[in-house]
Amino acid sequence: MTTVSAALAAARAKLPAGEARLLLGHVLDRSAAWLVSHDDQVLDEDELLAFASLVARRADGEPVAYLLGRREFFGREFTVSSAVLIPRPETELLVDIALAGVDAGGTARILDLGTGSGCIAITLALEIPQAQVTAVDASAAALGVAQQNAERLGAEVRLLQSHWFDGLAGERFDLVVTNPPYIAAADPHLLAGDLRREPVAALASGADGLDAIRQIVAAAPAHLAPGGWLWLEHGYDQAEAVRALLAAAGLSAIDQHRDLAGIVRVSGGRRA
Repeated sequence: MTTVSAALAAARAKLPAGEARLLLGHVLDRSAAWLVSHDDQVLDEDELLAFASLVARRADGEPVAYLLGRREFFGREFTVSSAVLIPRPETELLVDIALAGVDAGGTARILDLGTGSGCIAITLALEIPQAQVTAVDASAAALGVAQQNAERLGAEVRLLQSHWFDGLAGERFDLVVTNPPYIAAADPHLLAGDLRREPVAALASGADGLDAIRQIVAAAPAHLAPGGWLWLEHGYDQAEAVRALLAAAGLSAIDQHRDLAGIVRVSGGRRA
């Protein structure tokens, strides 16, 4: 007979204790507190097999978020799969900036480019109920995940399959936000950790990581209403290059924001 404590002890030979508890809690549909208070609970064969499978997959490099099928973002739980980038806490800075610039009671037209799981668009739609939120992604599989999240969380979001602005001819928005791919294609980080299992199209963008940002910034003025803002997340070493791209596109009032580590990670500009 294998108890909760014995199963966790065996798993710790392959995984950190916190990850092992998350995976066993997922199998049993129990909280971490329950696992502690019921450490002598005997697991049945199906539970043991399911837990062993998850431990093996995690040890092989599969992200915990994909194994659990969920990740928290801005206080809400989002469904995730290997079709989408895993939402990260640092992207909440982009949402904070967007919220600070939009009248919570207004009817702003908001666009999220490369929505993935939909975490940015859905969060904005829920935080600003009167906003008209559109989210696009080139991946049909990603849009399927975003649709699930929108329906489960009760968010009104228009979802469209489009490569950046391609499917939005003639449309203008008061706010455009995006967390585009911005890692250089040859960056060794793409071969390590969770990144090696996430969709490369959502991570890498050309030799210097700026191909997608160049496309977005160049096309943005034609899709911004007068006074409209473009805000985008970018790499830790791309602030100067992104500022230059925003200026070259004719955007004004260029502003840049630092994350909790003091690194400039979000930049934006306004159409006159």
